Amino acid sequence: FSGAGKPPMYGDYEAQRHWQEVTYNLPIRQWYFNTSDNDLLYWGLDYPPLTAYHSFLCAYIAKLINPDWIALHTSRGYESQPHKLFMRTTVFVADLLVYIPAVLLYCFSLKETSTKKKASIYALCILLYPGLILIDHGHFQYPLSLGFALWGVLCLSYEWDLLGSVAFCLALNYKQMELYHSLPFFCYLLGKCFKKGLKGKGLVLLTKIAGTVVVSFAVCWLPFCTDMAQIMQVLRRLFPIDRGLFEACMFSSPPPRLANIWCSLSVLIKIKNIVSPQTQLKLSFAVTFLSLLPTCIKLTIQPSLRGFKFALVSCALSFFLFSFQVHEKSILLVSVPVCLILNEIPFMATWFLLVSTFSMLPLLLKDGLLLPYAVTMLAFLSVCVASFSIFERTSAEDLQLKPFSLSLKGYVSWFKSFPKIVRSLFLLSVTLMGVLSLASAALPPPQRLPDLFPVSVSIISCLHFLLFLVYFNVVILWDSKNSRSQKKNS
Repeated sequence: FSGAGKPPMYGDYEAQRHWQEVTYNLPIRQWYFNTSDNDLLYWGLDYPPLTAYHSFLCAYIAKLINPDWIALHTSRGYESQPHKLFMRTTVFVADLLVYIPAVLLYCFSLKETSTKKKASIYALCILLYPGLILIDHGHFQYPLSLGFALWGVLCLSYEWDLLGSVAFCLALNYKQMELYHSLPFFCYLLGKCFKKGLKGKGLVLLTKIAGTVVVSFAVCWLPFCTDMAQIMQVLRRLFPIDRGLFEACMFSSPPPRLANIWCSLSVLIKIKNIVSPQTQLKLSFAVTFLSLLPTCIKLTIQPSLRGFKFALVSCALSFFLFSFQVHEKSILLVSVPVCLILNEIPFMATWFLLVSTFSMLPLLLKDGLLLPYAVTMLAFLSVCVASFSIFERTSAEDLQLKPFSLSLKGYVSWFKSFPKIVRSLFLLSVTLMGVLSLASAALPPPQRLPDLFPVSVSIISCLHFLLFLVYFNVVILWDSKNSRSQKKNS
C-alpha cells in the first residue's frame, strides 16, 4: 500500500488510519484544529465532515477488533497484516454499499442496454476501470464521494431531482473535489426550472431544490455550527489557497509531475517563481471559468440528461487542466463520468480511460503498483475491445461528430478518411504509453535529466487531455441544434 514502511509520513494508507485515530480519540471541536494531540502537519484532516464521520465509524469498529490500531500517538505508522486486511475490507464494503450498486443500477436502467447481457457487460467494463481500482485498493482511498455522485446522476435520470440533490450534497460533503461536478448539477437543475417556468412549477421546483441543499448541508455541518471559528477553521483546512498553485501535487519538487496545464507549462516557464500565489489563484480561476462557460450556458439553455452527462466530463476536465491545487488522483473525477458515456462513444471513452490511468503512472510506480497497473490496463482494454468492437465504431457518426462535420460544409469530404486517422492515432497513443510505461519502470533516467520519464508522462497525458477537452466541447456545443437540422435534411 501507499507509503508502507516509509517514515516519517508513510502514505495515504496512514492518512486514512490516522484520521480514524484522531476522530475516535478527540472531541469533534478539535478534529480540524492544531493541538498537542492533533498535529495538523502530520496528515491533519483536510476533507469535509462526512469523511471525518466515516473515519470515526471505521475507528469504532477498529477499536472493537484491536485498540492498538487507533491508539492516540502510539499507533503512528502502524502496519500489520490483520490491520491491512481490515483497512482493505473497509474499502471493499464502501464499494459494495455505495459505488457498485450505483454502477449496476445505472447500467441496467439504460434503454441502450435493453438486455441483461448487454447491461452486465457494460457494468463489467465500468467496474474494471483500472484507475479507480489502483487508487482505491492500491494507493488507498475510499470511493464514497464518486459513489454518491453516481447516485446523484442516477436519481436525476429518473427525474428524482430532490434525491439527486441530496446525493450530490453528500458527495460534496465527503470530498470538496466534487466541486468539479457542481456546475453541471447546478446548470442542469436550473435549466429544468427555467423550462418549467419561473412563475409556476419551475419556481416551486427551484425552491424545493434550494431547501433540500440547505437542509443537507446543515445536517452534515451541524456539529461544527456551534461557533463561527469552527466553521472557518474547517473551510481553511478544505481550501488552503495560501499554499500556491502546485501545493496539492504529490511530486511538487520541480518540475511538478502532474498532467495539467500549469505543471506541464512549468517545465518551460517557472510559474512558481514569477507569479505570486494570489495571482496564480486569479489566473487559474479565470482560465477555468472561461473554459467551462460555453458548456454551462448550453446546458442551462437546453437541459437534457445526455448533455448533463457530457457536461460532467467536460467541466471536470476543465477543472483538472486549469484549476488551483490539482492532484494526480483528481483525474478520477473526469474518468467516472466518462464511464457513464462508455456505451455512447466506446472508442473515445476507452481511449480516455486508458490515458487517465497512464497519467497517474509516476504515482503508481512510487506505490509499487507496476504489475497491477499492467494487468488491469490490459484486462480493461481487452474487455472494451471485445464488448464494444471499438475499432469498428470510429466513424464521425459513431464519435458523435456528424453534426459538426455537416457544419463544415465544404470540408465534409475530409471526414471520409476520419475513421482511419482516428484508429491510427489511437494505436500510436497506446504504443507510446506502453513504451513510456516500460521505460519508466525498467530504465534508469539520464543523470542530467533525472525527471525525464515522469515529466514525459505528464506532458504527453496533458496533450491528450487538451485534445479530449476540445472533442467533448465540440460534441456538446454541436449537439441538439445541428442534430435537428440534420434530421430535416435527411
